[in-house]
Amino acid sequence: MTLDERTTAPYAALLLRVTLGAAFLAHGLLLKVMTFGLAGTMGFFGSLGYPPVFGAVVAIAEIAAGLALIGGVWVRAVSLLALPIMIGATIQHLPNGWIFSARGGGWEFPAMWTLLLLVQAGLGAGAHALDLARLAGRGATAARA
Repeated sequence: MTLDERTTAPYAALLLRVTLGAAFLAHGLLLKVMTFGLAGTMGFFGSLGYPPVFGAVVAIAEIAAGLALIGGVWVRAVSLLALPIMIGATIQHLPNGWIFSARGGGWEFPAMWTLLLLVQAGLGAGAHALDLARLAGRGATAARA
């Protein structure tokens, strides 16, 4: 049996999309909102020298990005819009060294996540993505974004 990238690529994009979405949802909802609370997350961002409101913005953006990626909605745009969050995380972790298990977490995990978002933006939604145009009764779109 030979694998054909025309039939496997949509499922690879699906797997990447759901993995990224689940990770964003876990970080935004489970960690930032349910574990630390928005006030705690905002306080942490403030302790790093950022405006505390950025903590809430990032938490909400991660939840929204996670849901959109899992559902396959606006995948290219969401992947690109999430880049500043991951670039910011990478920059924040640079002084801690390479390995993420280092005190304060290293930079390789957020850097990898940044690159994976770029890959997802290039691949698009893949298989089993919601087509909002079709759901709204406007017919299927030519290409899923």
